[in-house]
Amino acid sequence: MTLSPSTPTGTAEAGPGDFPSIATAGVDAFLIRFGHRLTEPANRAALAFRAAAEAQDWPGVRELSTALTSVLLRFDLRATDHATLRAQLQALLASRDWQAAALPEGRRLWQVPAVFGTDLAPQLDEAAALAGLSPAQAVAELTAAPLRVQTIGFAPGQPYLGQLPPAWNIPRQAGLTPRVPEGALTVAIRQVVLFSVASPTGWRHVGQTALRLFDPARAEPFLLRPGDGVLFRPVDREGLEAARAGPGPEARPWR
Repeated sequence: MTLSPSTPTGTAEAGPGDFPSIATAGVDAFLIRFGHRLTEPANRAALAFRAAAEAQDWPGVRELSTALTSVLLRFDLRATDHATLRAQLQALLASRDWQAAALPEGRRLWQVPAVFGTDLAPQLDEAAALAGLSPAQAVAELTAAPLRVQTIGFAPGQPYLGQLPPAWNIPRQAGLTPRVPEGALTVAIRQVVLFSVASPTGWRHVGQTALRLFDPARAEPFLLRPGDGVLFRPVDREGLEAARAGPGPEARPWR
């Protein structure tokens, strides 16, 4: 299971010098891409460009959403047309170096208690060994600094976080773990995925949180937004149960 920059059906994969690019996606959307693979600058560009495009308030735009390295813009053909909107997109793309752009304002930093290893997250030792680390070193790296929410996908409210140091470029499993629980912290390919629902997965389960990432009863059903930061804090089983019984994690502004 992974998200990757999508290539519109029938188009060739772009080369390194072909970004940013604009492609039509169906009859009422454009896909603006900033890279053919995930990098920090390409993800930064997608997040920054989406925020800037939203601020334009162009007539007819119905939706702007980000994947790992791209932005999807959907529009209403009754309010605008392809040529007009493409020209607006091209002008905005040309206005700055998006890979060096500032990240959007309003991002939040969440401190999240997590149990690493034990029977609650049984694949820590295996993942650490693949990364060439001891379990203690692995936990230290996973909790050393905030990880950016690069995108939300696969399931409602489910974040992809990264990037981890290069040692964490470990493959997904050849088979599937039949089920990881809600709040599972899993790793592969220099990313962390927190599961918003119980699910099978090929990612290795190295930590367990008490996060409720998706709650349709909340005013904002998704807890995390693209661009937010998550800083994991190691706790024991009792600490996890206290977090589960409490009001949930708190966030502060993240610069």
